[in-house]
Amino acid sequence: MIERVASFIERHRMFASGRRVGVAVSGGADSVCLLETLLELAPRWNLRLTVLHLDHGLRGEESREDARFAARLAARHGLPFELGEAHLAGPAGNGVNLEEAAREARRGFFLEQLGRGAIDRVALGHTRSDQAETVLFRLLRGTGPRGLAAMAPLRADGIVRPLLCVSREEVREHLRARGIAWREDSSNLDPRFARNRIRHQLLPALAREWNPEFEAALARLAAVMRDEEDWWENELGRLAPAFFSGSPPEVILDAARLTALHPAAARRLVRRALDTVRAGAPPLGFEHVEQVLELALRPAGDGRLMLPGADVMRSFDWIRLAPPAPAGAGRPDYSVAVRAPGPVAIPGAGRTLLVEPEEKGQPLPAALEIRNWRPGDAYQPTGRREPVKLKTLFQEARIPLWERRGWPVLSAGGRIVWAKRFGTAAGSPLKVLELADNPKTSNPGPCM
Repeated sequence: MIERVASFIERHRMFASGRRVGVAVSGGADSVCLLETLLELAPRWNLRLTVLHLDHGLRGEESREDARFAARLAARHGLPFELGEAHLAGPAGNGVNLEEAAREARRGFFLEQLGRGAIDRVALGHTRSDQAETVLFRLLRGTGPRGLAAMAPLRADGIVRPLLCVSREEVREHLRARGIAWREDSSNLDPRFARNRIRHQLLPALAREWNPEFEAALARLAAVMRDEEDWWENELGRLAPAFFSGSPPEVILDAARLTALHPAAARRLVRRALDTVRAGAPPLGFEHVEQVLELALRPAGDGRLMLPGADVMRSFDWIRLAPPAPAGAGRPDYSVAVRAPGPVAIPGAGRTLLVEPEEKGQPLPAALEIRNWRPGDAYQPTGRREPVKLKTLFQEARIPLWERRGWPVLSAGGRIVWAKRFGTAAGSPLKVLELADNPKTSNPGPCM
């Protein structure tokens, strides 16, 4: 078994020479086997090991004895020992929520150790059996390819799982053969936890009645899907820059280009876009991605989805994904007096207007101001025979809804004499130039 684990470690490049590795030891068979295995393999990579243990405090004296057992194990091997503590709800709470809370507490403890810089990797004792249970649990809950990939041997955050290549029973046989003791966690028999019902009831029944190698088959499925997801991750790195536009934290997609893709690529691009704008939010489900694609498939027009952590809006041929606006945030109203000739900053736009008379020495209109457009605004742009509402101009120019917020217009005595993109009013004595605030990168010219 040791050599199989060593080969698995090398294949996934878990450890570079001289790594400082925190070994998560709960006291159970899997974690004890992990520690003993890494102690034997440490000289191959010159690893420096530290024992990590998190006491959830869920089982009273039993939990405290687990911590003491892990500490004694570290001391026996002359290893540093780091103890963390978490205060979670007692066993009377909901089993599913408690299981998730415990998992998050462990993850937080491990990431804290990595973040302090004292260790380079955290090794967890998950086995092939745990991998199979995870795949089956996610299948029952409903998942896609990413979920079927289950637990990665090596994660970007520094967490590694050297025992994913061996079963739980192999681990116990290895410990028995060497006379190595471990502790049994009584909560592993608690049927309130979904994983326990899968482990003790569902998986054995499926292996008995359908496929004796069902555990291995599920683990192989996870390995295949992990490779698929790794390939797609690289492919999305190539596709996303070509399909995403907009300024962070928003992403804008071309609906027609998106729906022309194969559904597999389209789904992944939408999920990547959602992940980009929803940084830190819980994962979304398959149905949320499908709702965005359905919005893209509409022939034309507009539409809006409010997803957890994302505001998705369709306007003309574009779809904008962005974090939800803060409560109470509305359309930005502003009004700034303009002292012409000279420049005036457009609030919140990173742009400046330069207002001058069309002809040198010509008087300028009084009461000039730059403000955002408002419903009902209308004026007669140069070249038009009659006044037209800005809303109509937006429609004609296919200006997306989100770009209209704060759209600047210049007025004189309450009458619009210029509007961004649509230019000066017919007969206006003004020349209006729009410039970027950074003159080195600006390309000034008449703002039409």
